[in-house]
Amino acid sequence: MASLKEIELHHVRIPLIRPFQTSFGTQVNKEGILLKLSTTSGEIGWGEIPLTSVPGYCYETIFTSWYILKDFIIPVIRRKNVENSLHSIDDWINNLKSMLTDIRGHNFAKSGFDFCFWNLKSRIEGKSLPEILGATKKNIPTGISIGIQKSHKNLLNIVRSALEQKYKRIKIKIEPNQDIELIKYLRKELGDFPLMVDANSAYTLSDKDLLLKMDKYDLLMIEQPLSHDDIVDHATLQKELTTPICLDESIHNVDDARKAITSNSCKIINIKAARVGGLTESMKIARYCYENNIGVWCGGMLESGIGRIINIALQANFMFNYPGDTSASKRYFEKDVITPEVLLDETGSINVETKYEINEKIINKYSEKEEIFNLT
Repeated sequence: MASLKEIELHHVRIPLIRPFQTSFGTQVNKEGILLKLSTTSGEIGWGEIPLTSVPGYCYETIFTSWYILKDFIIPVIRRKNVENSLHSIDDWINNLKSMLTDIRGHNFAKSGFDFCFWNLKSRIEGKSLPEILGATKKNIPTGISIGIQKSHKNLLNIVRSALEQKYKRIKIKIEPNQDIELIKYLRKELGDFPLMVDANSAYTLSDKDLLLKMDKYDLLMIEQPLSHDDIVDHATLQKELTTPICLDESIHNVDDARKAITSNSCKIINIKAARVGGLTESMKIARYCYENNIGVWCGGMLESGIGRIINIALQANFMFNYPGDTSASKRYFEKDVITPEVLLDETGSINVETKYEINEKIINKYSEKEEIFNLT
């Protein structure tokens, strides 16, 4: 393998077609850091860190990740590259986590290089990313994530449209006073369909009675009802709850998954690759869940097409057994940064074998800040 040449960072801000509201805020733009890693022989690998400017979902932001990349991660990568101690792309992938152990936390920032290396491996070996990750599916059924709406009627119309488009799983965001009545209303109007709710840590154990009432509505799962860093209280709740709890924010690595599973804190885990530090750790978590009969799916972070390609590749693996959050690009953006854009077919599925190209003109259009770092 040729040496690494440079890493290019772009802070992008892409307008959303409609605002997306959760229990911790409303987004009107898709933000993130796009990374372009190149080698001295011209191969390129892209990555995406799907964060925002505020520490809502987690403590990391666009600005903290840029700082951690610039002052800590990139110097480590540069030093290893100059030392020439890693001789293949697999060496970079397999050693990245240990290289960065002195940097505590900051999984999103770390994930950027992990994604770049996996995409670089795809280019070097002439194989698709799904193929490299062990894809067993040619098409993946996909779900949709719907933010908190201004009225029950608005929500009903969006859910009805999603079902008409054949989305295989509907996820609605909930928060206190926007929860049980919404679920009840949707079941009354639309009957039985694959429905789950995502609380984004909006509740506590004092809300247990309300959460237990959700059992009667035949939900696929309740995602992260309690604190973002909790495993213990979720175990207490899951003991009484028939509906499966799905953990999201609580899981940062395979060891967290082990603790949650052995504590009976959940029956399903949502793997967001950036949250756990990249594809390498994602596959370890998926394997552990598979071996312990825990359901797995791939959640979304309003990624651009670059992140969506990564999510599609993950979901194509047999260990992912619930539809993910990767909707069609046109649901969020007037113009995505890939060509073709992610499309939903008439069956509500995405073709895994579609070949995508990065549209750098669109990236430059939406880029608010760029910086290039030499790695030699």
